[in-house]
Formats: sequence, structure tokens, C-alpha cells
Amino acid sequence: MNERTTCLVAGGGPAGMVLGLLLARAGVDVTVLEKHSDFLRDFRGDTVHPSTLTLLDELGLGEKFAALPQSRLNQVSLPVDENHNLTVADFTRLNVPHPYVAMVPQWDLLDLLAEAGRAEPNFHLRMDTEVIGLLRDKGRVTGVAYQTADGRTGEIEAELTVGCDGRWSVIRTLAGLMPREFPVPMDTWWFRLPREGDERDSLVPGMRRGSFVIVIPREGYFQIAYLARKGTDRQLRAEGLDAFRAKVAEALPEFTDRVGKLESLDDVKVLDVRLNLVKRWHVDGALCIGDAAHAMSPVGGVGINLAVQDAVATARLLAGPLRRGHVTKRDLARVHRRRWLPTVLVQAIQRAMHHSFVRPAIEGRRNGPPKAVVRLLNLVPAVRRVPAYLVGVGFLPEHAPEFARRSARDS
Repeated sequence: MNERTTCLVAGGGPAGMVLGLLLARAGVDVTVLEKHSDFLRDFRGDTVHPSTLTLLDELGLGEKFAALPQSRLNQVSLPVDENHNLTVADFTRLNVPHPYVAMVPQWDLLDLLAEAGRAEPNFHLRMDTEVIGLLRDKGRVTGVAYQTADGRTGEIEAELTVGCDGRWSVIRTLAGLMPREFPVPMDTWWFRLPREGDERDSLVPGMRRGSFVIVIPREGYFQIAYLARKGTDRQLRAEGLDAFRAKVAEALPEFTDRVGKLESLDDVKVLDVRLNLVKRWHVDGALCIGDAAHAMSPVGGVGINLAVQDAVATARLLAGPLRRGHVTKRDLARVHRRRWLPTVLVQAIQRAMHHSFVRPAIEGRRNGPPKAVVRLLNLVPAVRRVPAYLVGVGFLPEHAPEFARRSARDS
């Protein structure tokens, strides 16, 4: 016997969990499938931006989120020379309820959203359940085939299937939605180093002689991103741990005494950086949002913010058709039209940053920002609000629809 739901969401990441919660609060029966048994995966996007913090307030979850262990990022700076840094984004200048970026393990955010979802009778979260196929009827997607971790298989029929399953989206592939890939100069290697107290409380990269390292202050540790030429993971590992430590110390001399705390290259996780965009985000009966529709570069850390905003727009635009029991291709196209321009604009900025800043740094041609940028920011400090706004809020911030809003007391 086939199961049935109104909206099937593939992927329990930020986009999938936000979409599931909002639709459930709209009275839509929604089932979220997550292939893992829990949310505990390290070095996922852990930034929660001011616009997402506002959304959590609107959903009545702000107080619970604030109680989670977290650190707050107030500024982003770049090195001008060996002794001076230049603030390029100052979130404290933003006129928003939360003028900072919260650094929280993504699993804590997802657990919070899952808890809120379970309070809704129309919300169903199924862990250890992976989509392995799409159901179709006369060319229209009508649900999914799935397999559980213990090997059981089944089918769930749905009026709408939404792919929130990331940059390697199964839904996107099965639906035949092919992304356009943009060239990316680098990959990123993530690892941790110890942090003492509140030292280095702003995000400041280190750049020297082709070594480019970003230091993100976290609660009790530093999350480190080492950037190098794309496709060089095998070479980096062949060179060995001591060589890698030396590269990090080259860019971050003040960390020389603690790079020895990195005990194995097994603790260094590589991210295959992608930047792509699906031309059309939907087929009849299925829609892709978030990284499934547009994989983002880690530059600016805006991927989660965009994915969450995609989810909010999707819930607002499709709750009505889903409640009526029929979603058309025109309805799905409205989501695409709403979210296409902010996505393209952010990716254009990321591509410009790759060309003018990241590539010269990893090739050893530059150890800081372009001189024109330094002159502008020193001459007009208020300009620092612009990158802070673009990173923290975005081009088209989405707010919770009325049907999803709750007070803290009700959540």
C-alpha cells in the first residue's frame, strides 16, 4: 500500500526543515525525508545571519535559539599588511534586531526546527530515509520511492515534491534539471584549532605567499578554512601533515604555537567548492530550492541564508495551492521568479570575489584586498555597511507569512 502526503520534502537541512515547519503551520500535510540518522555532521554551514535571526523571532523561536551555545561575529576584516587589518563589513552598523552573525553548530539549529515541527500535527520527519526514485504519472512527478537505512523500500505519493537535498541533489538529477557550472579557483579544507577565551573575536583571514587561511571564532575553538587551488587535495595529503601545518603557520604566524594541535590530516575535511545555477528550478510536480537549485561558494557564508529565504518564499507562495490540493507549473514558476534575481546577484558578487581576491591570494600575487578597496573604506567608513547588509540581510529578505508566526509563549 502506497503512503501519501501533500508535500514531500527531500532533505532535512535548513531549507527543508524551515519549509516543512512553515507548511505544517499553514495546515499542509508535509513529510520531510532525511537520509541520515541525525544532524551531527561537522563543517556544514554554521552561520545564522541577521535576517534568519529575525525569521526565528517571527516564528517564536528566537528565545530558544538565543539559549543555544554560540558565538557572535560582529565584523569581518582583511589584512592590509603584517601589522594592520581593515574592517570591510561591520554588522553592528545594521539597523536590524540582531546586528551580528551567530555561529552555531548547524545540528543545534536543525534540532530546534525539528522540535518546533513535531509540535505541529501536519509535520512528519523521517530519518534514515533516502529518496532513490521519482514516481510519475503521464509525465508529472507524483511522489518518490525511498529506501531506509535497514534496506526497506517504499513509495510516498505527493502533490508536490521539493528537493532540498543539497548540491548533489538526487531530486534535481532524477528530474533532469541540469545546473550550469561556473569556474571556481579553489577548494576549502576545514579543521579546528583551540581557542582561549574571547581571543580574535572577529573574522580575519591570513594571507601570505600563497597561503590563504580564514579564521572563524567559535565557542571554545577556531574553525579554520584553508583555501588552495581547486583539485589539489591529493597533492596536499601526499605532502603530509608537517607541510600542511607549515602552510597554516605561514599565513597565521600567531598560530605557530598551536598548529601542532592538529594531529592528523584525517581531521582536515575537504569541501569540493561548487558554484552553479539551475536554469529552471522545477518540472511538473517537483521543485528544487537552496543548494539543489544553486550551489554557492563559501565566500561570504551566505548559502544557508539564501536557502532559508528560498524556503520561506516557497511556503508563502505555495501554501494556498497545496491546501487546495493542486499545484501547477505556473505556481512553481512563481517561486523561481521570486528567488532567481537575488541568487544571480549574490553569485555575481562571489564570482567577482573569486577573480579579484581569492585567485590572486592563493596564487601568491596578493596578500590583502585591492588597494582601491582599502582607499574607499578608509575614506568613507560608512561604506562598510554595504557588504555587511549584503552578507547579513541579502538582496531580497523574506519574512515569515502570517500563518506561520507565533509568539515565544506559543512555540
